[in-house]
Amino acid sequence: MTVANRPVYITVGINLEVARDELGRWVGSGGEGAKQWMAWLAELKNRGIEDILIACCDGLKGLPDSITNIWPVADVQLCVVHMVRNSLKYASTKHWSQIAQELREVYTAATPDAAERWFAEFEEAWGTRYPALIGVWRRSWEHFITFLRFPPEIRKIVCTTTVIESLNSRFRQATATRRRGHFPNEEAALKVLYLVIRDRRPNRANPTGRTHNWKTAINALAGFYGDRVIDNQ
Repeated sequence: MTVANRPVYITVGINLEVARDELGRWVGSGGEGAKQWMAWLAELKNRGIEDILIACCDGLKGLPDSITNIWPVADVQLCVVHMVRNSLKYASTKHWSQIAQELREVYTAATPDAAERWFAEFEEAWGTRYPALIGVWRRSWEHFITFLRFPPEIRKIVCTTTVIESLNSRFRQATATRRRGHFPNEEAALKVLYLVIRDRRPNRANPTGRTHNWKTAINALAGFYGDRVIDNQ
């Protein structure tokens, strides 16, 4: 018998009626590329997701392009937290605090142009020492600055994949090897994950349910996306 670690990929969505739900989960191999992302995303579209305003993801190779292939007018936003975390891998720990503080000026900039100016200063200061760190941001710049075009009401809900990170934390607790050993097959593991999603916890954010303080955000979205929001209300 062979025991192996397998990744599980999760999608969570919020519709225009303010309902938040887990849309799908798939067991992968860890080496997924554009072809696999396209297959899974096409499954979501075939199940009825006709339009996506904003898709926030963590920059897996080929995923942003796959999203726009399935939903051509979708805006793709890379998770800011993941970008900062990934870039710090290329810097000495003694510089982490300073780098994180300076990057904050970039991702809290008032406009994309302001972010470019802040990052130019950041690159001048750190580019010679940490060119790989700079490369993380330059390669992802197109999808990083997406949320900077929006008003603050929208920025708060699209700049990170925090909702999925919270759900992943619950999954890890439920499937920890020290508690369960291992699963006999993929179906058994997915059943446990389903039960975690359905578990409601009082006074805590849940993966399914209503999204708080959404009225302001939905009005901001309507102002930005127009008929794509209004016609579907």
